Amino acid sequence: MVAPLAVVAVTAAPANAAVVPVRILDFNDFHGRIDANTTKWATTIEQNRDANTLLVSAGDNIGASLFASAFNDDKPTIDVLNALGVNASSVGNHEFDKGFPWFKSHVVDGGATAPDGTAYPQAAFPYLAANVVDANGNPVLPASTQVTVNGANVCIIGAVTQETPTLVSPGGVAGLTFTDPVAAVNKEVARLEGAAVDCDATIATYHEGAPKPASAASQAQQEAETPVFKHITQDTVAAVDVIYNGHTHQKYAYNNGRPVIQAGNYGESLGRLDMTIDTDANTVSVVSAAVLDRVATADNTLPRVAAVKTVVDAAIAAANVIGDKKVGTISADFSRADADLATPGVQEDRGNESTIGNLVADALREVKIPAAAKTPVIGVTNPGGLRADLLYAGDLSTSPENADGVVTFEEANAVLPFVNNVSYVDVTGATLKKILEQQWQPASASRPFLALGVSKNVQTILDPTRPVGDRVVSVTIDGAALDPAKTYTVSTFSFLAQGGDNFTAFLEGKAVDTGAIDRDLWIDGFFKDGTTKSPSAVKRQVTAAGLKAAYRSGEKATVVFSNLDINSLGIAPNTKLDLVKTNRDNSTLTFGSVPVANGGARAVFTVRGGKQLSFVAQGSKTTVARAVTQGKPTLKTKLFPKAKKIKPRKTRARIKVKFGSDVALKVKGRVMVRVAGHKYNAKVKDGVAKIKLRPFKRPGNYRVVVKYKASDNFQGVRSTFKVRVKR
Repeated sequence: MVAPLAVVAVTAAPANAAVVPVRILDFNDFHGRIDANTTKWATTIEQNRDANTLLVSAGDNIGASLFASAFNDDKPTIDVLNALGVNASSVGNHEFDKGFPWFKSHVVDGGATAPDGTAYPQAAFPYLAANVVDANGNPVLPASTQVTVNGANVCIIGAVTQETPTLVSPGGVAGLTFTDPVAAVNKEVARLEGAAVDCDATIATYHEGAPKPASAASQAQQEAETPVFKHITQDTVAAVDVIYNGHTHQKYAYNNGRPVIQAGNYGESLGRLDMTIDTDANTVSVVSAAVLDRVATADNTLPRVAAVKTVVDAAIAAANVIGDKKVGTISADFSRADADLATPGVQEDRGNESTIGNLVADALREVKIPAAAKTPVIGVTNPGGLRADLLYAGDLSTSPENADGVVTFEEANAVLPFVNNVSYVDVTGATLKKILEQQWQPASASRPFLALGVSKNVQTILDPTRPVGDRVVSVTIDGAALDPAKTYTVSTFSFLAQGGDNFTAFLEGKAVDTGAIDRDLWIDGFFKDGTTKSPSAVKRQVTAAGLKAAYRSGEKATVVFSNLDINSLGIAPNTKLDLVKTNRDNSTLTFGSVPVANGGARAVFTVRGGKQLSFVAQGSKTTVARAVTQGKPTLKTKLFPKAKKIKPRKTRARIKVKFGSDVALKVKGRVMVRVAGHKYNAKVKDGVAKIKLRPFKRPGNYRVVVKYKASDNFQGVRSTFKVRVKR
């Protein structure tokens, strides 16, 4: 009967005074969501808070923020979190976006000057980072904190993904080491135990997690698919009673012996854990664990919500002075790649090309930076640097200038909120190929593939069926094949130039900081040029297995395409793939078509000759072209009758020309014979031509020239032989 009494004790006076109820509310990846929904999220927190509640975060509170927060260096977000009474937070990788020195001086210590001229508020809660250490191996931030709630001492340990140095500009975390987060948490647990710290309950908040929501996978399935998540759930010591996750922006509340919770992102949801803590035995019993959706209506009568509303209203009003202004126009939506176009909104897919990624890459290439002494050849951007879409539909309720097709400063800024400098990196063609190969990420990375955005003068062909490191089949720049020895200037973000997102091959190049900020190039240089930007459905990175560098006429070929579609808003899927022959006179002939389904197409065909073979996707017009070399014919001649039987002025000799070839096509076309001052033309049919000669006027030795004229399928060939006509 003890267990039922323990459950009842959560809602009534505990039978054992040492057993106390505690509620923990958690969130992660808030990312400066200062907007009309912030007070609704605050209301959700307050409506679920009681006197025995802790509020904790699993990191990425700031960085990649909405304009109302980003324009003032995320000061409004820290104000909101202070108003809500956050008890502790692990750092996330985005806390390091502006570098650790900035984070320390502004957020941790406070007092630095914000862009609006006021002092930056110190975070009223500790930021925890057990696995971020200096050169001596000491944590540069507290590894843990202890909070007393309802008489129970709760120890909270924080750690961040070990990938952080690849996710932020490496220069901003120079001198820091990001160790194994699980080992760091376990080490801190041992330290607390050794120091006789009374932890009635211990929480580990990891800014790292599983890749799928609970609706798509169980905890066991996630562990089987993701070694990093399995390491957290199975190797964190048993003394840790609760595990919180972040970073992967998913919703799950598993409780297979120990709660493992992640609460979505962007203030759209909230984790809630109810438990009882036995302060004598230092044991925890879970009552319930869930992820709650944000409420639909704010309750501004609640004191903390009212305080949040004051911060939000002031931040939005200040941001609108700048953010509501028109900076440019678009003719249709530009969006990130969407993993599920059938569901409203963008479910971001960083593994595929997008219209917004391509547009940013074009801006990096096309906008000239006066202080730079050179002009970039190509532009390259990473998908993680793109944090919002540009939508055609306007909203006049937010700004009198925000009509359909208008891009406001706030909207443009939301796409590139990180304020990276623009770098020009000189790389060889061989290094550029390595960079493109690194789109396939290391096994330890949270995403297997990151699709770079490349400027419109670039086409790459990728084949994932080939060995790692040899999956870039070809690259063309301005229509010319990539030269491994040639130097190309790449315009990109300082984040990538420093090897971010595991694109370490950039470090092989020579990088120059242009001094230009990506936001200024994007807004002042690109959008304010007066031209309306229009999205293109043409793929710049095409995935194809079996595609050769060139073909021969008559060759049998099989090519399997995938990802022919750009899965961005407003881009219609392709319906078919045309096989097009370009003749020697530059006329074209479509000689076959295959259907395209879900971006994939399988073409099995015989190369038809000409000078070029093209695969043309309809209706994006994405075109992959390959040169065609002509077959080389052979010819044999036979004279009838034999020369010694030819009589001058009487016998009309005949020549039979029989053609062979090195490809699976019969020779067709025209053949020319020249002999005794006469020229003859004949048609080649089924590989054979027959020519009837005029009688020879007199005896003698005659030279016969047989010439096959080059055709779409075959090279020209020439042969000679002699005829001796006797008296």
